[in-house]
Amino acid sequence: MSATNRQIRLAARPVGEVKPEDWEHRSEPVGEPGPGRFAGRTLAISLDPAMRGWLDDRPSYLPPVGIGEVMRAGSVIEVTASHHPGFRPGDHVVGVFGVQEYAISDGRGAMKIDTTLAPPSTYLGALGMPGMTAYFGLLDVGALRDGETVVVSGAAGAVGSIAGQIAKAKGCRVVGIAGGPEKCAMLVDELGFDAAIDYRAEDVRKALRRQAPDGIDVYFDNVGGDILDAALTQLAMRARVVVCGAISQYNNTTPVKGPSNYLSLLVRRARMEGFVVFDYAKRYAQAAQEISAWIRAGRIKVKEHVVRGSVDDFPETFRMLFRGENVGKLVLELA
Repeated sequence: MSATNRQIRLAARPVGEVKPEDWEHRSEPVGEPGPGRFAGRTLAISLDPAMRGWLDDRPSYLPPVGIGEVMRAGSVIEVTASHHPGFRPGDHVVGVFGVQEYAISDGRGAMKIDTTLAPPSTYLGALGMPGMTAYFGLLDVGALRDGETVVVSGAAGAVGSIAGQIAKAKGCRVVGIAGGPEKCAMLVDELGFDAAIDYRAEDVRKALRRQAPDGIDVYFDNVGGDILDAALTQLAMRARVVVCGAISQYNNTTPVKGPSNYLSLLVRRARMEGFVVFDYAKRYAQAAQEISAWIRAGRIKVKEHVVRGSVDDFPETFRMLFRGENVGKLVLELA
């Protein structure tokens, strides 16, 4: 085991875009696990837009990361030492272990995984929180029915790419919204979406009228802002709007932009509902089993953007999310 543990800690509350000086790079001795605990070496770290919200000191579904604390993050570790009956050296484990080279855990929230079936990155993506989010957001909150028209924003991201493919697996017409011709081509040519809208080059409202002429039955929203407003104008009767995230608003230094077209919900007898994936924790195994079956059958293709480097590369890799540089799930794999 290495003598030092490299960590990324929160140094200051970001204002707007997260800056390098908002992080502290620290080294400390690698600890030994006490009774009922295990230690492990980090193999891969998850990077997700929701992490930006964890940096703000305001009420949310999780307490904010404290100043001076190791940055919260999901990761996969390999157990190196254990005094826990459920884990032994050599086991691969996924959990919220933070942005650090080594972690010690009492096992709460940790789950053993089989890396012979899928790489660590996939347990942080399609078989991890993004996959669970897409599954429950679409099928439970969105109450998806076969043959409906589904629109997904942020469709080339970790959650959106899985949500769109689940909708296709359920027999729906799927339109993805993404930024740039390469991402839009990938959605249609590789992932099987029926159409894609490039929000950087097209009038989204007009494109939605063209691609969903009979209205949107389920709108899976990952971005908020103007794109959410455009989608609200094209809802079908009794549509469902699933509020998963709002990445366009996370770095705002002004108040969050709310939907000005919300009265479409009244006219179309539609509903808009937010959700937090942790509420479905007891059913994760069910979702993972079905997603795994779709992957094996070729009905879901896993898209991952893996950056290989060190813990010290976390701050700059994290910024990729907000520049739209990742395609699919963004993961930092430690060399």
